[in-house]
Amino acid sequence: MIRSMSRRGNCYDNACIESFHSILKRELIYRTKFQTQKEAQNQLFRYIEFFYNRKRIHSKLGYLSPDRFEELYYSNLALAN
Repeated sequence: MIRSMSRRGNCYDNACIESFHSILKRELIYRTKFQTQKEAQNQLFRYIEFFYNRKRIHSKLGYLSPDRFEELYYSNLALAN
């Protein structure tokens, strides 16, 4: 991965994506030995789409998974109506 910068010499503008890349490398890349590029692509897709975006707990969501947070949101919305 190559570090990106939106302005000359200021990588802090991309802190959010840098944090994501750090988590991705720590939880998947450094723990897995991929046999092919296709296998790496498939594992990255599965990690992002089926784990990180749905099941991994997030501090900004009150340490809930996105799936659980959405479930609670809609149940609270139904109770309010």
